[in-house]
Amino acid sequence: MSRLIKIDSNYAKWIQDISIRFQSMQIKAATKVNREMLLFYWMLGRDIVQLHADSKWGNKFYANLSKDLAEALPNVKSFSETNLKYMKYFYQLYSQIRPQLVDENAAEEISPQLVDELCKIPWGHHRYIIDKCKNKPEKAIFYVRKTIENNWSRAVLLNWLGTDLYERQGKAITNFHNQLPAVQGDLAQEITKDPYNFDFLTLTEDYNEKELKDALQNNIVNFLLELGSGFAFVGREYRLLIGETEKFIDLLFYNIRLHCYVVVEVKTGKFDSAHIGQLGTYVAATNHILKSEQDNPTIGLLICKEKDNVLAQYALESSSEPIGVSEYELSKLYPEDFKGTLPSIEEIEQEFRANRLPE
Repeated sequence: MSRLIKIDSNYAKWIQDISIRFQSMQIKAATKVNREMLLFYWMLGRDIVQLHADSKWGNKFYANLSKDLAEALPNVKSFSETNLKYMKYFYQLYSQIRPQLVDENAAEEISPQLVDELCKIPWGHHRYIIDKCKNKPEKAIFYVRKTIENNWSRAVLLNWLGTDLYERQGKAITNFHNQLPAVQGDLAQEITKDPYNFDFLTLTEDYNEKELKDALQNNIVNFLLELGSGFAFVGREYRLLIGETEKFIDLLFYNIRLHCYVVVEVKTGKFDSAHIGQLGTYVAATNHILKSEQDNPTIGLLICKEKDNVLAQYALESSSEPIGVSEYELSKLYPEDFKGTLPSIEEIEQEFRANRLPE
């Protein structure tokens, strides 16, 4: 650090401004490079498809193309056989969406929105999406948009691809569209899932409701990730004094995107219509006791082990509060005595010492 930075605050601020401007330009440059690269990949993939190149020039076409492009462009590392095939898949996947993605020199009609969306995420992300969404362009676009919205890393994207988020999101049975304004109802529906995946929990085969709720609270970070973006945890067994009666909400959240409280009740058994009355009471009470003038109406979410969809729909029609009903799935269950079968820390250390090579 120079002497000027230490003694002159204006000089120090100027240096900081220069650094921020430079970093901003780096980001813009990287974004532009990514866009041009993806458009190039699109065009090369289009050429391979339209020329029927892989059938026209034999089964060693990709190996030959990779070698020939490497010789023609020796400083470019993007022309492996695998990457060339992904360029073809990239074009095939998104060219199913009309109007097509093209550059200014191509003949097809351009879709600026599609160009912008696809070019906002790196090629490595696209390869993961292509692997999981072949011949399903709507599913692929869903993950592209979620990656942009949540700034997912490749690891996070891969995790969500593995949980079938596309098939689950927005699938809860709800009455949101009847009980909420249109825009809020659409967004509330979007944040639901059915089923919720609780595989991050460690539970025994005969777990009870308290154990499930304890496990959810103890794994609240993973639970928030599964709920989706915008959720903030308020409390477990949240106390509401309704008149002279105490009631306790299983799990209370606040959703920043919806600007409202979300009351979550968890049931380990099968859905019963009586659950809607209980949850509706908690939602109404939250509106009266906690909701401010700046908050939107509270919504309720009942997560149960299983449900009859018709019964759930009828029960929701009888409620004046906005409520959704979903199932949860929990595939990783352990025997009751599984902890007793695990070695203790002392046993692990003893085994390690016994098997350690002599110095």
